[in-house]
Amino acid sequence: MPRSAVMASAGDQPETSRISPWLAPVAMALTQDITLPLWFRGIRVEGFERLPRQGPLLLAPTHKSRWDALLLPHAAGRRTTGRDCRFMVTIDEMEGLQGWFLQRLGCFAVNQLRPSLSSLRHAFELLEAGEQLVVFPEGRIRRHCDEPMRLQQGLARLAALALSRGVSVPVVPVGLAYGHPWPRPCDRAAVCFGEPMQIEAEGRDAARTLTRQLAAALHQQEQRATQLSAPGALLLQSREAGEQSP
Repeated sequence: MPRSAVMASAGDQPETSRISPWLAPVAMALTQDITLPLWFRGIRVEGFERLPRQGPLLLAPTHKSRWDALLLPHAAGRRTTGRDCRFMVTIDEMEGLQGWFLQRLGCFAVNQLRPSLSSLRHAFELLEAGEQLVVFPEGRIRRHCDEPMRLQQGLARLAALALSRGVSVPVVPVGLAYGHPWPRPCDRAAVCFGEPMQIEAEGRDAARTLTRQLAAALHQQEQRATQLSAPGALLLQSREAGEQSP
């Protein structure tokens, strides 16, 4: 699943993305109370205390699976932080019946190759209103940890745009991992939140710098999430608990 305007596939005409007051609770119950517990043996969340509880926020997760869109609301959504996750997604994901549902769950679309002014404006308006946005900086699923991590510039440019308009937005790197590259039933999953980052100035150079720093932070958080979701994660956690005991 973790895009005022959604860029339509034809004509670049904006629509209003919103969170349905009846569909969102139903979707939350189906995913958080049924789907995730049935599929995963355990979900470990680390660094939760690093999440700001109010004000604009950009969550920048690694992208390992379609399950990511369910894990992020589980770790940082309405039930845990009191905030909804507003996902920026690709145009293809907003087509058909799936798009109808996603739009009513607060998602909005962006053309990753040629972002429109309307989609960027909508993203900025959400940040200006103090919303929590989820933007996958890789732009696509990367299933193998040995595959190089390549980040797109869109997230950093959005942070720079917000700064140029007087809105300073923390960027939180999020590492996601599963017991297997293709999550299996009874797998373990992990979500690790890193320290919030800030873009230091406006312009392309500052956006490139933030992108480089974000890539390093994501690599670190993904490695930690991989440890926590590995088959031997229970042994690792018990050792850590023993080390922390007085």
